[in-house]
Amino acid sequence: MEGLSLFLTVFLALVIPIVMARLRVTTVPTAVAEIIVGILMGKSCLNLITQTSQLTFLSNLGVIVLMFLSGMEIDFDLLSPKKHTRARKSESGKQVKPMVVAAFAFGGVAVASVLLALGMKALGLFNDMALASIIFMTVALGVVIATLKEKEILGRPIGQTILLTAVMGEVIPLLLLTIYSTVNGGDARKLWLIILLFVAAIILLRRFKRPYLWFAKVTKATTQLDVRLAFFLIFALVTVAEQVGAENILGAFLAGVVMKLLEPTQATKDKLTSIGYGFFIPIFFIRTGVNLNLKLLFANPQALMLLPVLVICFFLAKLPVTLTYMRAFNKRNAFAGGFLTATTITIVLPTLQVARKLNAITATQSSAFILAAVIVCIACPIVFNSTFALTPEDKIKEKVVIFGLNAVTMTVYQDLHDSWYSVQVLTCRKEKYDTYKSKVKNLKLFPDRKLDTLEAAGAFDTDIFVATFTDDQANLEVGRAAKQAGVKRVIVSQGKVVADTVDQLREEGIELFAFNNLHGAMLRALIESPAVYRIITDTNNALYDVVVRNSAYTGRQLMDWDFVDQITVSRIRRGDKWISPHGSTVIEPGDELIYSGPWREADRIHQLLSRE
Repeated sequence: MEGLSLFLTVFLALVIPIVMARLRVTTVPTAVAEIIVGILMGKSCLNLITQTSQLTFLSNLGVIVLMFLSGMEIDFDLLSPKKHTRARKSESGKQVKPMVVAAFAFGGVAVASVLLALGMKALGLFNDMALASIIFMTVALGVVIATLKEKEILGRPIGQTILLTAVMGEVIPLLLLTIYSTVNGGDARKLWLIILLFVAAIILLRRFKRPYLWFAKVTKATTQLDVRLAFFLIFALVTVAEQVGAENILGAFLAGVVMKLLEPTQATKDKLTSIGYGFFIPIFFIRTGVNLNLKLLFANPQALMLLPVLVICFFLAKLPVTLTYMRAFNKRNAFAGGFLTATTITIVLPTLQVARKLNAITATQSSAFILAAVIVCIACPIVFNSTFALTPEDKIKEKVVIFGLNAVTMTVYQDLHDSWYSVQVLTCRKEKYDTYKSKVKNLKLFPDRKLDTLEAAGAFDTDIFVATFTDDQANLEVGRAAKQAGVKRVIVSQGKVVADTVDQLREEGIELFAFNNLHGAMLRALIESPAVYRIITDTNNALYDVVVRNSAYTGRQLMDWDFVDQITVSRIRRGDKWISPHGSTVIEPGDELIYSGPWREADRIHQLLSRE
């Protein structure tokens, strides 16, 4: 029977996503579907899967891997003050600071969670106020990220704000859970030892920063050093956590944070995600459903009455998010974003697992909390997907700021794809502003080129900054200031190119644009390769490039792409090397493709391949 239970669990882990894809079920997270199937196969219904030592071990490993991958989900660029505390315009045109909005939103969630827990205790529904508060303030970060990626708004102000709120809704409850378990476990005096866990994480990060770069170079298919390092970090910090009296899930989460800070390649992330979500994590979710005893829940009137109250509390706890978002975004999207943050499952399950070990909650109460979380997790993505409306600002891939108004920048402004870029042009010259203000929709006049003025006005709040003054030195100064302010790509124009300057700018990560060199290169192309010149200058059938991020098109041969006959792939840049493409070339995450084709097809394919 033990072997049969394991076989059925692994079989269901394989079949569930296949059936969901076949039936086109896209609004329900796979984790929720696995819990529901577990309920049907477990003690609540068919009782075909029983609790065994094998399943218990794999399930415990599954929750550890889940927390590790949750730690890897945190985007630390979002926490950078330089990059994300500056105001950015939302789709409603308001100035938004994602970190500030998210902090206020989660602060409201924390207060609401405590008040709801107090209310439940006063009504005699649930007496452990601290545990209820922790559960109510949790957010399922993985589900939120997947939903935002699907909508392609992860990089937009509202997407960043929702994501930061979700990060707080995972990290803070996890830390509170550690304190809760330490105090309630009778080891309150050991609480200060948790500091040792963070010290261990810092030491591992510092010690493995350089070796990891070496691992990436020497790793082979038969060694997979990056994966071995990941599991070493997991078990090292889980062991330290258990020794100092903290929860092992906190150690696993910190291991994920350390791995993230080591800056693993996309290939490493994909391998770890495949191992986790491909095997261990589905077993944890299915076993969670198996262990639910809904018969006892429905037979207990008091526990049954608890279920609708918990569902309402999960939603009410996130009401401050909606109210806070409405001050920064349009009401429809604010409502959708607040509803999405009510999604809670990943931290709730480990929290209840800890509470059961401490005998702080009964099996029936635990079942009521899990079932309420499942109901909420089904409803929230459905409401978000049906309510959230993409605005023109949401659809824009990157923001470009061009400082300097001339014939070239005017041409660039007119030719850049509206569906790819949001372009703003800046100038310090009043006569230029008066001449072009009727032709350039997003034109702004600055009183001077002082760096403080530019920074204060948000000129560096962009993805790409281009400096095209006639003064080469001014371009260098402004470009370097933009790079220091955290702008991802900085391009500076230079009339006279000096070799030393080129090398220095390359080291600083600044790209160079030289008018004289460009004119000469174009003339040479016209003389030597007229067909290439026509491709470059043809606006209907031009050259494009795209970094492949869509996992649906990676790990596959070029010939297997359904649209490969509509474009011509010329070169592929992989890391620092250029490779010649063939039909059998397997595309890897992060590959940069140079391709040509009719602009309508090229535009659609660019959006498809760049989608994360």
